[in-house]
Amino acid sequence: MAANVEKQQGHRPGIYKQKNKGHKHGKHRTKGEVDRENKGRVSVTALTKKQRKEQNKMDRRNKANQLRRNKKDLVLAEKRRLGSRDGPPHLVAVVSLHAEVDAGVVTKLLRGEGSGGVVHQEQFVSGVSDSFGMILPRFKQRFIFLRTSSADMHSLLDVAKIADSLLFVLDSSEGWDAYGDYCLSCLFAQGLPSHALVCQGVSDLPVKKRVESRRALSKITEIRFPDARLFPLDSEQDATLLLRHLGSQRQRKLGFRSRRSHLLAQCATFTPNSPSEGSSGGPTGLGTLCVSGYVRGRPLRVDRLVHISGHGDFQLSQVDAPSDPLPLNLTNRPAKPGKGGEVDMVDGGEAEAPVRVLMKADPSCRESLQAEAEVDPMEGEQTWPTESELLEAEEARKKKRVMKVPKGTSDYQATWIVDEDEDDNGDEDEESSDDEDDMLDEPMDGEDEDNNSQEPGSDYGSEDEEEEEEEEVCSTERTGADQHYDEHMDEAAEEEGLKRYREARANELFPDEVDTPLDVAARIRFQRYRGLKSFRSSPWDPMENLPLNYSRIFQFQSFERTRRRILAEAAAEEEGAMVGWYVTLHIIDVPISVMESVQSGRPLMLVSLLPHEQKMSVMHLLVRRHPSNTVPIKSKEELVFHCGFRRFRASPIFSQHTSADKHKMERFLRPDAPTVVSLYAPITFPPAGVLLFKQRNDGVQDLVATGSLLSCDPQRIMLKRIVLSGHPFKINRRSAVVRYMFFNRDDIMWFKPVELRTKWGRRGHIKEALGTHGHMKCVFDNQLRSQDTVLMNLYKRVYPRWTYDPYVPLPLPWVKGEDPIEMDDLNME
Repeated sequence: MAANVEKQQGHRPGIYKQKNKGHKHGKHRTKGEVDRENKGRVSVTALTKKQRKEQNKMDRRNKANQLRRNKKDLVLAEKRRLGSRDGPPHLVAVVSLHAEVDAGVVTKLLRGEGSGGVVHQEQFVSGVSDSFGMILPRFKQRFIFLRTSSADMHSLLDVAKIADSLLFVLDSSEGWDAYGDYCLSCLFAQGLPSHALVCQGVSDLPVKKRVESRRALSKITEIRFPDARLFPLDSEQDATLLLRHLGSQRQRKLGFRSRRSHLLAQCATFTPNSPSEGSSGGPTGLGTLCVSGYVRGRPLRVDRLVHISGHGDFQLSQVDAPSDPLPLNLTNRPAKPGKGGEVDMVDGGEAEAPVRVLMKADPSCRESLQAEAEVDPMEGEQTWPTESELLEAEEARKKKRVMKVPKGTSDYQATWIVDEDEDDNGDEDEESSDDEDDMLDEPMDGEDEDNNSQEPGSDYGSEDEEEEEEEEVCSTERTGADQHYDEHMDEAAEEEGLKRYREARANELFPDEVDTPLDVAARIRFQRYRGLKSFRSSPWDPMENLPLNYSRIFQFQSFERTRRRILAEAAAEEEGAMVGWYVTLHIIDVPISVMESVQSGRPLMLVSLLPHEQKMSVMHLLVRRHPSNTVPIKSKEELVFHCGFRRFRASPIFSQHTSADKHKMERFLRPDAPTVVSLYAPITFPPAGVLLFKQRNDGVQDLVATGSLLSCDPQRIMLKRIVLSGHPFKINRRSAVVRYMFFNRDDIMWFKPVELRTKWGRRGHIKEALGTHGHMKCVFDNQLRSQDTVLMNLYKRVYPRWTYDPYVPLPLPWVKGEDPIEMDDLNME
């Protein structure tokens, strides 16, 4: 019966069957897909967030207290170690800030027995006559005092870089004089360590005037030192209070020295190299310098390079550990009447304790003195010629010149024979490819003379005026002090100063404007310049047309990442001579001039360099012009630099400090804004203070600018801008005929793609050239005014000059210069 039942037909959907759309999940994975892919793995960030959330309020508070307590204990341990048995002695430099004050009286009073200290050794610092080591049994501390002469600015700045405290000696009535204020400006800009203020002569005043005198002096000092305390120093009791303050005051941390190992030379000996050690087998003038001192800052490694301030970089051969000349061994002896415990001072002679060799340098692991990269001229880019270039070469070979040559001359030899016409053209090309910057920056001298000579009858008028002036000068007679006023005046320096002021004033009134030359085509004179649609967003390849000096320098893939890594490794360094050890460094291949400098009375400072800090690169410094300097400082002018522990000379270029990828070059150091100074110099990892000095013709160095180290970046693009100006001749609404920007038709067609602008904010472009004398039709975005000026901006990338010189001459005693000419009062004619 089932077989007779008709077979049921299945339902087939038709073409009008409803089809629902799929869910639009934003094309991201679902939670299930994520869980299946992770297979139970949990990300690190989620785990740490979960743990942080699980901590309750008391746990978080306890963790914060532990971190705060650890930091406090670390600071206290570092403070207690300075001057104690485990740390280096407290180094105090005594500096006089007034010509009428004698700092030797202060050191003599501190040496006295009534101050509570025990002087262990006189002339404790090599090269400094007034220096001594002192042990204070009462405070369980040891000090090193040295008196530096403020007349030698280099020595003063070097000692301030390494001293733990500075002791400023002030005058009881004036505080400091002009030179003292100049020294304070340099010290504040470099980085001032912990300091104390001392004045003498207050006890000699009447009792009623002492309070008034101290109040007046405090009002003077609070300008520079708002929170400093003024200590009188007229008795031994005052000296004891001062020593207690120096030993317990808070130490100011300077970044550039706390990250590097450094020491002050306590003893220095020089051993010349034997003839066999020299490179030529004869006397080389080099030798081994043995310097003894206390390690400060960070542990010192023997495979690192050391820099001697003012002399250069050198290598170490070994490090010895002689006996400590200033030991602090406290013993509990029976107290005598009126005295406390005594100090058992063991004589640190070499006979009792032999010198131990701590480390010897491994030549395979020691850092090299290579400062520049090796240049291979054959490593330039060499490409195979294309098909079109081969065809052009074949056509050029067919078009041979017919010229007369001596009999027997081959084709190859004939190509080297130059005609007279070609020789003349080559000379012109060489002259035109000279330094363009000097040509652009030079003012148009003699322009006034040409204008005067073109006027009719100008010669006769000038002769009559000269005769009248001569008669007036001859009729007046100078008497008194005015009679000898011009005897010591340098006329050449006066003319140079006036020329510099006029250039700075012209650059301020008409920034970057230059005149189009009449004798040279503009497309040839400005062939290295290009136009930019937008200075901010237009592209510029940083690796395009690099100079040859860039093959001599080193570059980091990421300078900031390398800096963080090297400073982190230096902070975690636990190998080498530890901080506080008294060691002897054997420095090899040192010139004898270093020892002569020590024997002349100058202190010797050494600093251990971090990796890569001996290599040359393009360094950028962010500086601001010092208020005391008003003399115009031109770009590419030689300056003296104090950058960290280094001291050198160079001719930098200036540029604006912006966040863009291109930076406009400045022709002069701006007084109202921070400026970036770029130059070739050894790499130094920031932070580090920077001081810029300008040396006068008489040898005196003036402080020009102060700032800090910015970065090391050879790819920083610095563009020099020139502005070509033209004047509207005929104006018809938005179009105008402009002249005086160019003087021939070819120049107009060459610069036609460059955008134009006006001083009133209009923008436009060149439409066509009119005639053959430089007139051109231009179209602007709005109506042009008759008093407006049409401008064209052209840019060229500039690079620093290789003028690095590590030798800096000693400055003469500083004398305050005369008041310079005011820029607004300067006559431009």
